[in-house]
Amino acid sequence: MAVIPPPPPHPPHVPGPHPPRIPRFVLLGGGLAVGIGGLFLVGSLALGGEIAPGTTVRGVDIGGLSPDDARERLAAELAAPAAAPVEVLIGEEDDEPHELNPAVAGLTFDPAATVDRASRPGLLGRLFGTGGGEIDPVVRQDEEAGRAALTALAEESDTTVQEGAVAFEDGAVRVTRARAGSSLDVAESLGMLRDGFLPHGDDPDAAGPLRLPVTAAQPVTDAEEVARAVEEFAEPAMSGPVVLNAGGARIELPPEVIGDHLTMNADGAGRLSPALDGEALADDERLAEPFARAAVAPTDATLRLTGGEVVAEGGAPGTRVVTDGLGDTVLPLLPGRGEAARTDALPTEQVEPELSADNYRELGIVEEMSSFTVGFEPAAYRTTNIGRAAELINGSLVPAGDTWSFNDTVGERTEENGFVEGVIILDDQYERAQGGGVSAVATTMFNAVFFAGVDPVEYGAHSFYIERYPEGREATVAWGSLDLRFLNDSGHAIYILASATDTSVTITFLGTKRYDEVLAEAGPRENVTQPERREGEGEDCVPQPPLEGFDVAVDRVFVEGGQEAGRETFRTTYVPRDEVTCPAAD
Repeated sequence: MAVIPPPPPHPPHVPGPHPPRIPRFVLLGGGLAVGIGGLFLVGSLALGGEIAPGTTVRGVDIGGLSPDDARERLAAELAAPAAAPVEVLIGEEDDEPHELNPAVAGLTFDPAATVDRASRPGLLGRLFGTGGGEIDPVVRQDEEAGRAALTALAEESDTTVQEGAVAFEDGAVRVTRARAGSSLDVAESLGMLRDGFLPHGDDPDAAGPLRLPVTAAQPVTDAEEVARAVEEFAEPAMSGPVVLNAGGARIELPPEVIGDHLTMNADGAGRLSPALDGEALADDERLAEPFARAAVAPTDATLRLTGGEVVAEGGAPGTRVVTDGLGDTVLPLLPGRGEAARTDALPTEQVEPELSADNYRELGIVEEMSSFTVGFEPAAYRTTNIGRAAELINGSLVPAGDTWSFNDTVGERTEENGFVEGVIILDDQYERAQGGGVSAVATTMFNAVFFAGVDPVEYGAHSFYIERYPEGREATVAWGSLDLRFLNDSGHAIYILASATDTSVTITFLGTKRYDEVLAEAGPRENVTQPERREGEGEDCVPQPPLEGFDVAVDRVFVEGGQEAGRETFRTTYVPRDEVTCPAAD
């Protein structure tokens, strides 16, 4: 076993210089620093950057988690709230929430940036009890998308300012009440929407929908101005008719008629002033009859031929009510009450007749242009219908360049218009209908047009030939389907004389001749076809004799200075007139 020698004795103490003495507190501090530094080194290695304990985001605890774990927890826990619609109220009076889709509104929750906000206190903080606390989530906002979503919401929720107004309907005053309007403050709401996204469930101030601000606008025309306008003008205006005296006639304008053309308009300061559309009032059809009763129609002169000379007889001027300034006359009367305050005069002016002893020569009505007569077998219905048509045509004045119409002049051949039932041609056979026999007048008119040398712009021949008419120079008419019209291209006015007897009708054109003479040259019948024989049916059956069908051409020849100046051809096709026999009556 090894022996261990004893230690050598201590050397003797040799006095010498003393080393510096280190204070005690320095020795203690140095030791503490060494100890804490060691703890930091150990703590840092142990904690690895964990988030401070007690750190929460909208109630989600991420304290003590690594950043990666914290991000995952926030993304998982707040995914549903971040995707849920945001409920908002518009203004202080709104009590029905509106929903905004966060994705559409450009709102997204950023878990990573939120975790970067979190405190990582390390060991010292832990030693001294430092915690993380609640931190706000980082919310990203696409401002362009947010503005678009809020603008769309504003379009649904904004209330426009309703200006006070006064209107008139059916003779009564209609008032629109003034009302303030409001509109969503999009710029201010944008920040509030971002800050209010993902509210804390435990925060009582954040509970419920987010109330967004609005801007208010007041009406310019307010209730006080409306009340003034109604009292001072509107109610008196509708209190009764306006009475106008014109040429000794009394014309009443009822409130319901005036009101349809009366308005009250606001100026820039909101003051309501009345305006009356006098032109529209004057043209109102409800006033046509009162104005007509107050007028005196002029009487045209009548023309006749005496010894080959055109002579005028009669004719007188009339008067009409001058309505050009009707609005200026009526408007000042409307604030008055009682008939005396609402009555004024309307001027009248003289109206000259269209045709007078002073102007017929200036119109070029100086000679006979043409005249034609058609004879017919006497029959009561012919006498009545032909006479009535001639009466309606007689005295027609056709200015140069105008078109004359048989149907427009004679009108529908009805009992009310003075016509009776007679025989007509329908579907290539005789039948009974109102106005039978009028075709004799149409044929006479066509020939007057033909020999006057003016342009027949619409005409039609009978379907089959009628022996009493000149072939190729005859016409018929049918209400609503066939008219006889001519254009007065003579360069002067034409005056038409028409008269009838029990056996004939004559039409004469007065004016200025275009040519020295107009002649008719008829060609031979061509493409002759034979009629058939058949038996008619019914009580209205009319027997008719047979007649061949054929084509014929007639030339109108214009003669000037003894020479042919022009020629035009009229072609007509007639179908055969079948022989029709009617069953004997029982």
